[in-house]
Amino acid sequence: MRIRPATLLDRDAVLDLYLAAFPEAERETVAAVAVDLLSESSTPESFALVAEADGVPVGHISFSPVSCGDADKFVGVVLAPLAVHPEFQKQGIGARLVEAGMQRLSELGVGIVFVYGDPSYYGRFGFDADIAARYVPPYPLQYPFGWQAKALTDVGRSPSSGKLTCVAALQDPQLW
Repeated sequence: MRIRPATLLDRDAVLDLYLAAFPEAERETVAAVAVDLLSESSTPESFALVAEADGVPVGHISFSPVSCGDADKFVGVVLAPLAVHPEFQKQGIGARLVEAGMQRLSELGVGIVFVYGDPSYYGRFGFDADIAARYVPPYPLQYPFGWQAKALTDVGRSPSSGKLTCVAALQDPQLW
């Protein structure tokens, strides 16, 4: 298993991966977001990672910046989306992608990472609803219990609060 940065050349493989991994009701929407994020232009820069088995992408994760009101030095990122092909699930690939992404974010000096997902899954990586509660997600949440965050630096533990703004690919209320 190899984890590497995703590129635009991974577009078709990432699309196929999400179409296979997500339930029918949401697979096309999430797949489109994952592909759109591969070419998202943002500051700081968005990035994605793929996990490969025998040279074929079997897992994918994206990280993109979020801003918070008028906070001058606020550096935050949202982890979304994450998928592992069904044939490769339950092998720790998702965990390896999350950990590799968090390592890169730490190296970049990111203060806080947000996620909207299963608390039992993301909680094992240190994501917590109490940290996220200070921040209003970009759109109303269908499942508010899934809004979590992890502070990576003291900046991420600061008393900042407010409404978050995300990159264009995530600006769809149906995603939230």
